[in-house]
Amino acid sequence: MVYLLRMPIDDMPVKGRGASEQVPNRFEQRSYQRMHVEGLDEVESETLPTSRIEVFPRTIINRVDSPDLPFSWSMNPYQGCEHGCSYCYARPTHEYWGYSAGLDFERVVLVKRNAPELFEQALRHKRWKGEPISLSGATDPYQPVERTERLTRRILEIALAFKQPLMLITKNALIERDIDLLTQLAEQRLVQVAVSLTTLNEELRRKLEPRTSTGPQRLEVIENLSKAHIPVLAMIAPVIPALNEPEVPELLRRASLSGALGAGYTVLRLNGPVRPVFERWLRHHYPDRAEKVLAQTRALHGGDANDSVHGRRMKGEGAFATNIQRLFQVMHARYFSQKVVPVLKSSLFSPPPKGQLDLFQ
Repeated sequence: MVYLLRMPIDDMPVKGRGASEQVPNRFEQRSYQRMHVEGLDEVESETLPTSRIEVFPRTIINRVDSPDLPFSWSMNPYQGCEHGCSYCYARPTHEYWGYSAGLDFERVVLVKRNAPELFEQALRHKRWKGEPISLSGATDPYQPVERTERLTRRILEIALAFKQPLMLITKNALIERDIDLLTQLAEQRLVQVAVSLTTLNEELRRKLEPRTSTGPQRLEVIENLSKAHIPVLAMIAPVIPALNEPEVPELLRRASLSGALGAGYTVLRLNGPVRPVFERWLRHHYPDRAEKVLAQTRALHGGDANDSVHGRRMKGEGAFATNIQRLFQVMHARYFSQKVVPVLKSSLFSPPPKGQLDLFQ
């Protein structure tokens, strides 16, 4: 696929987006740039809407072979994410579809409308035993397109019918729409929800995660889900040196007060094309501390922020990583020591007779 490499001519970021440019796709030998007849680069429109493109995968559940992650299976009804987080580790996945990991990742969302049907097919396979599945492992299942596509809700309906355990992670308050289904799943220990809690500094949030729910809204989500007896964890991710790193103790405290039963964290890593996207964002919004952030990020990963080594990439290594780990452990013990996260149950898995899912329609 040939894509257009379009960039602002004034070297300014695109309003409401995390990326400010298209970064070259590593799998493409050539890229093309659209020019005005006057010979000037075309300026990115700040009002250009997000495109939805339907794709037709043949499978939807993916095996995850990584000691860094607490699950063995994942599924993603969407590829690309309109939330536009500049640090998103999933940006390189867009290149496999022929798009850029820059603005394309935020503006071109690939929609797998057959995901619910594929999910049901997978659950009916004779070898499937009901192991927990992460929804989603790469992009947010409650990003804005879910409001109308409703793929995540349909997947929850199927999971409830099959008694299939799920783990969800999101940073969007849209999840509250599905509290009815999540409550029924939680009653049978079939669901855990992780709410990504990055910062309570709204100025930073607007720049870092431009199309996401605010920090206070995410705390409210934790509270509302907890009141419905849905087990919730806070995911402090990523911890970015000199940006949200000082907030870690307060994020854990507020998450616990809101009802979270536990918390986890990862540190920033700049894998592949994420590095130029994040660096450009950082130098524009925080030029005074850009070098410090980048230097400390490299220090977390043995001198190379592009860390892909399993067992190390999520938490980092070295003295600085150890300091973050110890701080997190101390604060987690302070605020969560009396709390327990229920273990998901796979023993209830039982495919219903075909046609029973019609009851959800």
